[in-house]
Amino acid sequence: MTRIGTSELDVRPLCLGTNTFGWTSDEAESHRVLDAFVDAGGDFLDTADVYSAWSDGGAGISETIIGSWFAKSGKRDAVVLATKVGKAPGLDDLRADTIRRGVDASLQRLRTDRIDLYWAHADDEGTPLAETLGAFDELVTAGKVRAIGASNYSAPRLEEALETSRREGFASYVALQNHYNLVERGEYEERTADVVAANGLAMVPYSALASGFLTGKYRPGQLADSQRQAKAAAYLDDPRGPRVLAALDEVAAAHGTDVTSVALAWLAQQDTVVAPIASARTVEQLPTLLAAADLQLTQDELAALERASR
Repeated sequence: MTRIGTSELDVRPLCLGTNTFGWTSDEAESHRVLDAFVDAGGDFLDTADVYSAWSDGGAGISETIIGSWFAKSGKRDAVVLATKVGKAPGLDDLRADTIRRGVDASLQRLRTDRIDLYWAHADDEGTPLAETLGAFDELVTAGKVRAIGASNYSAPRLEEALETSRREGFASYVALQNHYNLVERGEYEERTADVVAANGLAMVPYSALASGFLTGKYRPGQLADSQRQAKAAAYLDDPRGPRVLAALDEVAAAHGTDVTSVALAWLAQQDTVVAPIASARTVEQLPTLLAAADLQLTQDELAALERASR
C-alpha cells in the first residue's frame, strides 16, 4: 500500500481509470470489470463528471455506472474513489458555485455520501485560486470530500495554489494528475516533478499506456482497430516509439510477462508516482494491468527503458 501525498488515503499502486464506462464498455461489462478489479485486490478508482461526454451516454455516465455498481455490490467502502470537476458541459470552470453544484451532482450519481479524492480537472486561470481552494476547503470541512488534487496544472500554477492554501489556511492539494508515461516524459519531469517532490505530493499519472501504444498492439505495419488508434499510432512516427517497444519486449520476455505490465511497472517505480491510471474495456484486459502492481523491475531494466525513452 502507498499513501496519497499528505492525505490519509492508502492505495495499491494501480488506479483503474473508468473513462471507458458507458463509452466502449456497457454497464454490464463495466460492473464485471469493477468486480474483477476489486476481487483481485484493486482499491483505487478514478472517474470524472465529464466522462463520457463524447459517447451516447453523455457526461456523467461513468459516475452513474459506478453508482449503480456500489448499490448492487455493496463495495463502496472497499475502494478509494476519485472524481473530478471543471470540464463537464455547464460546469467547465472552477468557480465556487460550479464546485458546489458539481460535487452534489457527482455524489448523487455515485450514490455515496463522500468522495475520497476530488480533482480540479483542469486549471482555470479565470477564477482566483483563493475562490477555488476556498470552495474545496468547504467541502472537506463538510465531509463531502476527504482530500483534493490538481489535474493538468503547470509547475508555476501548482506552486501558486499550494502557497494560496498555506496563506489562507485552506485544504491543500495532496496529489497531481498529469500526462506522464514512457513516451511522454518531458512535460512532467522537466519541472513539475520537482514541485510535487518538494511539497510531499503524490503523482497519479493519466494516459499511463499512451492511448494504448504501450500495450504493444500498435507496431510498424500493424495497427489495431480501436477508438484510440490515431493517437497511439502517432508514436510510431517518433524515433523513440519503436525503441521503447523493443526495450519493453526485452524486459517483458525476461519476466515472462506482458509489455503492458512492464510499462506500468516502470511508471510506478518513478519517484513521486503513487499509482498510474490505466483503464480496462473488458475483464480480459485486467490481468496485465493488475500484474504491474507486483512487478519489480531491476535497476538495469529501469536503465534500459530510460535510455530507450530519451
